[in-house]
Amino acid sequence: MNLPKSPLRRVAAIAAGALIGLTGAATFATPALAHHTTVSGTACATATKGVYLVDWKVVNSERDLEATITKVWTPSGTAIDGIAAGRKLPANGKVTGVQTTTKNSKLDLKVTAEWIRDGKRITNTASGTAEVSKKCTKPPTASPTPSPTTPTPSPTVTPTVQPSSPAPTTPAPTTPVPTSPVPTSPTPQPSEPTGPLVPEEPNAPVFEIIFDCDSLVVTADNPADGVAETVVLTSEKNVVKKLELVPGKKTEVSFEAYEGLTVTPSIEGEQSDPAEAVKWVKPADCTPGQGGGDKDEPALPLTGAATGGIIAGAVVLLAAGAGLFVMARRRRVRFTA
Repeated sequence: MNLPKSPLRRVAAIAAGALIGLTGAATFATPALAHHTTVSGTACATATKGVYLVDWKVVNSERDLEATITKVWTPSGTAIDGIAAGRKLPANGKVTGVQTTTKNSKLDLKVTAEWIRDGKRITNTASGTAEVSKKCTKPPTASPTPSPTTPTPSPTVTPTVQPSSPAPTTPAPTTPVPTSPVPTSPTPQPSEPTGPLVPEEPNAPVFEIIFDCDSLVVTADNPADGVAETVVLTSEKNVVKKLELVPGKKTEVSFEAYEGLTVTPSIEGEQSDPAEAVKWVKPADCTPGQGGGDKDEPALPLTGAATGGIIAGAVVLLAAGAGLFVMARRRRVRFTA
């Protein structure tokens, strides 16, 4: 499955792919993985060719914090019994579900989950592909159901000289028994989530986008064995800022917040894609005059990731592993909040 790649996630993939051989200090230099889920599944073939019965599992990374599943997406569009939007994902726990796919559908699942920690809303999208098990129980072959017999009535004698003919016997129709589960019709589901994925390799940088009352902040936490790279962030007013990835350091850039602020990322030396822009959204708990470019209030200084702003804002964690960095795949990227 070709997953969308944002410039930030592609940089993370470069970091993982280019330095995959450096394992000595990786264990000690790795930043802690952010809030995320792990999606896995086991598929068993049914008697109907191309149809699988899939057991899915979604695990919460946080031992002390419950999450809420907000989006569930599969290529087949069939429902997963037990995993749906609104389902609570217990702290240090998991949820499971069962799905019957449609014919020739990919055995993929994407789940977006949300955590609320210290007033911050943290979201993450994880993807998983079910493995076809070779130890599945062979589906039973259905036996034909015998038709009920209809007794033949005796001839009816009428007052006339000629006896009536016996009533014809009509055999009951036989209903065949299905040989495998029939997948339900595709149910309406949200568009495919394009949110962030957690790092798959230890030397991938971890990115954050923070919606502050006064600013939009992008940070990069690069491990000691990470790669040096430059991410270019351009606003709709052509204000350009560069986020330098420095091995072993956490760096950040910020834009003063105002209504309509839109930032588009790109790798230095490459063309940006307007479709990948992220728009600043004013947090609900901001005081009057904060953010939005209120002309009646004096301009507020940039505070970076100020405590009050973080509490009111939303954090999106962006990162990826080496598996996403495949040059043969399409280079279209996503940078979504």
